[in-house]
Amino acid sequence: MLGERHLHPLTKSQWLILFGLGVLLNACNSIDNPLSPKEEEASLGFQLVDTGQTHCSDNDGEIIDCPSSDAAFFGQDAQYSGSAFSFTDNNDGTVSDSVTGLMWQQVPSDESFSYQEAVDYCNELELGGFSDWRIPNTKELFSISDFSIGWPYLDTAYFAIASYTVSKDEQYWTERYVGTTADGGTEAAFGVNHATGHIKAYPASVSGAMGNYVRAVRGGSYGENEFVDNVDGTITDNATGLMWAQADSGYGMNWQSALAYAEESYLAGFTDWRLPNIKELQSIVDYSKSPSAEDEANLGPAIDSEFFEITVLTSDVTNTSTDYGYFWSSTSAYFGGDSLDYYYAWYVAFGTAPDDEGNDFHGAGGMRFDTKYADGPLGEGGERFYNFVRLVRDAS
Repeated sequence: MLGERHLHPLTKSQWLILFGLGVLLNACNSIDNPLSPKEEEASLGFQLVDTGQTHCSDNDGEIIDCPSSDAAFFGQDAQYSGSAFSFTDNNDGTVSDSVTGLMWQQVPSDESFSYQEAVDYCNELELGGFSDWRIPNTKELFSISDFSIGWPYLDTAYFAIASYTVSKDEQYWTERYVGTTADGGTEAAFGVNHATGHIKAYPASVSGAMGNYVRAVRGGSYGENEFVDNVDGTITDNATGLMWAQADSGYGMNWQSALAYAEESYLAGFTDWRLPNIKELQSIVDYSKSPSAEDEANLGPAIDSEFFEITVLTSDVTNTSTDYGYFWSSTSAYFGGDSLDYYYAWYVAFGTAPDDEGNDFHGAGGMRFDTKYADGPLGEGGERFYNFVRLVRDAS
């Protein structure tokens, strides 16, 4: 018939061309319609919780108005925000965290355990109708640390403390340390102190008054990184959504200089680099490595050396043959007292955290604080106010 159209079957090559066009259009569509913030957060396998710190401070510890971008001390923790705490009291002795997907024991036992006793206690615990409780790893337990004030570094509206009064003894076991410490030898394990905020390695075999507390957790694995080398001097962690500088600053500096160094950095075409907050910095710690490890497979800095470069310190810094530096965070530290002063800033030890004699004291991957500048108030564990910087930015 006149005007009638006859449809002919497409050849294989024509189908391939159409298929390729469809793939290209979908790719363009995904660029024009990126994931919403909630969809993006849901896609992250290791969603970090914000520190909760909302104030800024200066070198002398005084709380100040947060500075503008062209002023000294710009770039502090409080000037960048992340996923806020989101706890739910289940009214059955448990607390759920909707950010991490973990469920926590609300009221820990007031008994002090050795590390193995703590593991056994968690494995045998029945609470809230569940029996699959376990001891948390360090990144899991640190996720509930609250830096809004400090002392304790914990939201006591949701979580009870074990010692009834806030003291330095509020220490909770997490995982074995692969290195060798001055106090614990090869039998040491990490813990988070929810009074002082620190992460330290303790002798694992002691119990009773010298032991630590434990807070049981249940849920899927949390804290696993998914690093990708972007081959431009940057590393993206697809698990957290953060992009990191592959190399560190190469030299130490005080805290004010570290903030400025990060804010003024230009790398791989990006200008929005910043100094990481303490939870971001702790997220890239590799707790399977230590410069003081006896097993050669565990020997090295507490960071994934396949992806990250790290400055090697000279051998006279500690009693290990090779060691690595401390790295500043943008988070200030409060250490109790009558006045609310933030003289200190938090750092992570990616090498050993030595005592005054150079022995590994608190462990590689430990988290401590120190005075922000050379003449500041004394911190704990010796003065380390010239620390390295590892840049970070939001990959999205």
